[in-house]
Amino acid sequence: MSRRRQTPWIHRYSRIILAAIAGLGVLNTGYLAITKLFGGETTCPTSGCEQVLSSGYAYVFGLPLSLFGFVAYLSMVGFALAPLIVKPETNKSLHTTLDSWTWRFLFAGASAMMVFSFYLMYIMATEFVAKYGPQGLCYYCVGSAITATALFVITLLGRTWDDFGQLFFTGVIVAVVVLVGSLGIYADVNGAGSSALAESGQAGPPITTTSGQAETALARHLRDTGAKMYGAYWCPHCHDQKQLFGEPAVHDIPYVECAADGRNPQPDLCRAANIQGFPTWQINGQLYAGTQPLQELAKLSGYQGSTDFQN
Repeated sequence: MSRRRQTPWIHRYSRIILAAIAGLGVLNTGYLAITKLFGGETTCPTSGCEQVLSSGYAYVFGLPLSLFGFVAYLSMVGFALAPLIVKPETNKSLHTTLDSWTWRFLFAGASAMMVFSFYLMYIMATEFVAKYGPQGLCYYCVGSAITATALFVITLLGRTWDDFGQLFFTGVIVAVVVLVGSLGIYADVNGAGSSALAESGQAGPPITTTSGQAETALARHLRDTGAKMYGAYWCPHCHDQKQLFGEPAVHDIPYVECAADGRNPQPDLCRAANIQGFPTWQINGQLYAGTQPLQELAKLSGYQGSTDFQN
């Protein structure tokens, strides 16, 4: 008498586990996307979070990278749960088709997300941790990398794969495409590429606030004392900083455009100053990352004029 082979527990619950892990990714990237899109400040245990999340690596085509991550994790939730919605008792053919195809999408998606996460971990280690030490860590980014890796592992173990050779080939193709695409997307990050200095370059959103006398005086003081604000036209925090000065004081800010396709770009100055995130102020030889309140800029620069700022 033969005994029926019992299905491993991980095969029975793999889709639920995948959906739960991807759900954590949705919460992580969703929080980051919302704060970036609506101009909020991310709560970070170290200063490295804001350095990483405001750098050129945190944006793709002018949109927060976390927004693309949110869509990717949400898609993984859908792929994991789709066959569970259609019961085999009611529509066995559709259930079987969904089960087969969604596993392929799960493997391709998990592979792409893990490879891209490893690439970003390499960037964080070499560009931020190497300079700032443990303070250069972005825990949200590390969490996303762990989540993506967990998705890949559970996808591999969550079912019986008939052809590991084909699976390996698919994984290699996905990895190559992701790596080549990543290198292409970030080729000119932080203004690394060459671009003609021209007024025809891209500019950020218009400034909608109005300057007071104090804002104008502070902007001119910063300019006259040799301070610099390094930024990029696509950076929302740079726009927030300019909004604090308002029109017309914003034109007196000693601003340096780091994006190669921005208006009057000066990427060489940004590289020479080793700028890692936007905006970054250089005042009296010291670098200060992130959007700074006008009172703080006045204090750091030794400004003695009126501090009756209206923005």
